[in-house]
This record gives sequence, C-alpha cells and structure tokens, in this order.
Amino acid sequence: MGRIFETRKATMFKRWDKMAKAFTRIGKDLAIAVKAGGPSPDTNPALRRVIQNARAANMPKDKIENAIKKASGQGAESYDIVLYEGYAPHGIALMVETATNNVVRTVANVRSAFKTHGGGLGTEGSVAFQFKRMGVFRLGPGALAGKDVETLELELIDHGLEEMGEGTNDKGEPQMIIRGAFGDFGKLQAAIEARGIAVQSAESEYVAQTLLSLPEDKSTEILELVDALEQDEDVQRVFHNLG
Repeated sequence: MGRIFETRKATMFKRWDKMAKAFTRIGKDLAIAVKAGGPSPDTNPALRRVIQNARAANMPKDKIENAIKKASGQGAESYDIVLYEGYAPHGIALMVETATNNVVRTVANVRSAFKTHGGGLGTEGSVAFQFKRMGVFRLGPGALAGKDVETLELELIDHGLEEMGEGTNDKGEPQMIIRGAFGDFGKLQAAIEARGIAVQSAESEYVAQTLLSLPEDKSTEILELVDALEQDEDVQRVFHNLG
C-alpha cells in the first residue's frame, strides 16, 4: 500500500457556487439511478451509492428525498450520459462526463470551452486509451481504525482490488482510497461493506494511467479549462492526466 496520486489536481479556483454545483450533479445522478432501478435504495444499489455520496457532500436530507420523488414522477426529466474527449494545451488529455437532456447544446458548450482555452475537442477514442474506468471508494479518517490494513488489502484483492493507498480530498484532508476495475464495482463494494468499513463516497471514475507534470504557469492554463468545463450545467465531472 502506498500513496495514490489523483488526476483531479486540487483546483486553485475556489468558487462560491461549488456546493451548489455539487448538489446539481448529485441531483442528476439521483435521477439517473431512479430511472434505471427504481426509487427504493433497498433494491437499487446504484441509488444507494448516490445517496451515500450526497450525504458525503452534505446535501440536506430533504433535497435528497425531493430529488428522488421528482425523478419518480410522471414527466420526470431524463438524462443521457455522454462522454467527450479532448486535449487541453500542452498535450494534457481530458475526459468530460456529461448528463444531458440536449446533446446539441452540450457538445456546443463543451467544444466552445475547449476552443476558448486553447484546447481541442477530439473524436471518440482519441484519448480514452490513456484512462481506465474504475470503481473508486473513498474512506474518511478513522474508517480503518483497529483494522490490519495489510491484511485487509490482501483480502480485498480477491474481490477486485487493484489499488489501495492514502490520498486527499478537495479540501486537502487525508483519505484512504480504494480502486478496482469498474466491472468488479459491486463485488468490491460488497466486500468493503461486509467488513463494516464506512465508505464516504463510491463512484466510477476515469483514472489516468500515466500522469504528466507541468510547471505552475502551464498547469494554470489546464485548470482554467477544467474550471470552465465544470461550470457548465451539463458537465458532471472532468478527468485529466495532469500530475
């Protein structure tokens, strides 16, 4: 076990609306999960995961419940998950995950953000080969208290664990991060829960297989593009290989 270096480099742009954006993203995740598997977290593992993530983001309980009710009703908004690939300046690869009800609007906005910030929107497969889709579980401080971490790591390997190590959240606070192939998501989650380990969040992410380091001035250019993309209402998350 070692330290896990994340591709989502801590942004230097602190926006007042960061929490509001997080709630919007989670609201869409809730709607997508409900549409796919129904409104009961007892029978819908995907919804259970999103509720868990919503709590980790401090989303109020009433907002979670209202989002589930809204997604369960007639005429509820339907979203498609669409991935866009492209390059930022200096050869940095980006994967942009969107949840949209209007693909024409979304692709136009994403293309505009790339162009404005010196990058270029690519075709399908142009950068995806540099990333691996993984199930990523984040554990808060103390989640493994009293447990033999090395033994746990060996046990979880049998359930799909590929990487386990220390990391930090967006606030710079310590976290334990567990990663496995996306195909083993459910199996790995069940193994973690069976051992009484509290998970802060559980999501699928596109993890860069090789990270590129840039000097601060060039990194700033990349983060400006990432920030512009993240501000778009259709963009859920942006992944990149900036180290």
